[in-house]
Amino acid sequence: MTSPTITIDLTPQGTLERLEWLAWFTDSAVRIPGTGRTVGADGLLSLVPGVGSLVGTGMSLYVVAEALRHGAPARLLARMGLNIAADTLLGAIPFIGFLFDMAFKANQRNLNLLREHLMETER
Repeated sequence: MTSPTITIDLTPQGTLERLEWLAWFTDSAVRIPGTGRTVGADGLLSLVPGVGSLVGTGMSLYVVAEALRHGAPARLLARMGLNIAADTLLGAIPFIGFLFDMAFKANQRNLNLLREHLMETER
């Protein structure tokens, strides 16, 4: 019996599709009842002091790793890193971090930066 083969689309389009899901999951998966606001796993994890922020940062670094794999320039990677640093530092503050995560959405910002880079590269 052979094991099933899993294929991952490593093209820019495949990468964007994976990262769109990750950005949604980490930044916007849960609608806050009674508001138009959303928060994702990153915001919910920020409610767990210390460990939650580190797990969220780990998920965010995957976006940067994909940008690096697609040849993003150092300036873009630095900008993405600053978004993650802000999210990590402010996200580590209980409750304030949760509120910050509802507004800042670092992974969606970084996904948009990568999308712009990939569109420019295609031209």
